Amino acid sequence: MAVTQTTDAPARPGKQMLSERVYDRLRKDVLHGVFGPGDPLKPQELAKQQGVSLAVMREVLVRLVGEGLATRLPNRGFAAPTPSDSRWQQLTEARLALEPDMLRMAIERGDLEWETRVRAAHHRLARTPEFDPGHTAYYSDAWAEAHRGFHRTLLEGCGNAILLETFDRLWTASEVARRLASHHTPDRSAPDEHGELERAALARDPIAATDALVRHLSRTTAALSPATGTSI
Repeated sequence: MAVTQTTDAPARPGKQMLSERVYDRLRKDVLHGVFGPGDPLKPQELAKQQGVSLAVMREVLVRLVGEGLATRLPNRGFAAPTPSDSRWQQLTEARLALEPDMLRMAIERGDLEWETRVRAAHHRLARTPEFDPGHTAYYSDAWAEAHRGFHRTLLEGCGNAILLETFDRLWTASEVARRLASHHTPDRSAPDEHGELERAALARDPIAATDALVRHLSRTTAALSPATGTSI
């Protein structure tokens, strides 16, 4: 008797592409402040605006929740994240527990190729304008990507893929707070902070490098603290 083999149904490329397009657009809207902190993200309204099914929009919103770019409200749907929430304190706490150790490992393990990539990533960051002409409310997409690239390159020398995956998740979840902090800290000199990080890391000075990183990570949370202006 012939045996019928069963396989999982293949994914529908069209639906995947549609979901990805809607995800990219909604993600940019959240990051660019089209939806302000706490604004509702109503699945039915968004699905109608984007011309997609309610199922696709809910899938996109759940994905944003997983990245920290949306909040799920019990019995009330979804909303844009609120940076003053304790979540941002927790994100900073998680990054402070993770990234200094990763940086120490990178300084210990990183080779000449790592040093070269760190220099290149810092050069790109230093030469990329923080804001697009005429738009100073939020960091530009180009600067945000250069910023992420510099920090990730610094830590890549640790050689631990699991730690780097965790860093990626925390970075994405922190992105809204970083962009909002751009107009909360007008006197902050991010270029100086990044230069200090680069110099200490390439000097193979783990104490100076991790101290600089801790200060750098804490300042975004400090800027967004509504009550005391201090970080964890």
